Amino acid sequence: MDILLGSNFAMALAVCIAAALSTVIGSLLVVFAREPSPRLLAFGLAFAGGAMVYVSLVEIFVKSEGAFAAFHDTRAAHGFATLSFFAGVLLIGVVDRFIPNPHAGMTLAGGDQAHIGRVGLLAALAITAHNFPEGLATFLATLDNPVVGIPLAAAIAIHNIPEGVSIAIPVYYATGSRQKAVLATFLSALAEPAGALIGYAVLAPFLTPTVFAVVFGMIAGVMVFLALDELLPTAKRYAKGHETVYGMVLGMGALAASLVLFK
Repeated sequence: MDILLGSNFAMALAVCIAAALSTVIGSLLVVFAREPSPRLLAFGLAFAGGAMVYVSLVEIFVKSEGAFAAFHDTRAAHGFATLSFFAGVLLIGVVDRFIPNPHAGMTLAGGDQAHIGRVGLLAALAITAHNFPEGLATFLATLDNPVVGIPLAAAIAIHNIPEGVSIAIPVYYATGSRQKAVLATFLSALAEPAGALIGYAVLAPFLTPTVFAVVFGMIAGVMVFLALDELLPTAKRYAKGHETVYGMVLGMGALAASLVLFK
């Protein structure tokens, strides 16, 4: 497909890398900054979750349905897009089942350094595994249409900050080293562009319009699962009032406005 061979490739990779590197911001909050406001964290996570749900259901799923419609009637196209969506939900659900994501909210109430170090290693490995499909989703969405991909990348970037916190807290407390805490989050962040490039390399020879439609349907499912399973519950845990619903609605509104303005 010519869209996959155009000048958007470099932009898509750059956007993916930028979103991934926001993980490092989480480590900087741990090792340099004062403790962040829980209410602000709740709002930011809910904002990202709302944006991800909206763009997945309103834009990415519709793109999958439209691609199927080029070869099938309307009913069949919607059915195939729906099946692809739930295939994505199933895929990320299986990953989450076997490699639970510790995400944000990790606290340390004592414990020896070796134990804390193991916690940090497990957190880094789990988050790294979850970052592969996120990187591929960001990359393919931007490759197809930067107007869709860039807001999605921004939402994932917000989502990545508390993941950096989850990695940096145990590494910092286990080693006492700011450099090692930041390095650990940086290495985990590399999983997103790595996932993008590996996924693209595997899929590129087979990216017919039908495969492209399936991939976008699955991306929509993956993004909705991540928002509902990770971002919104974590936001609710930190909220003191209505930050979660306000953030979610404003995230949807901001994404909707960007799609309207830049279409």
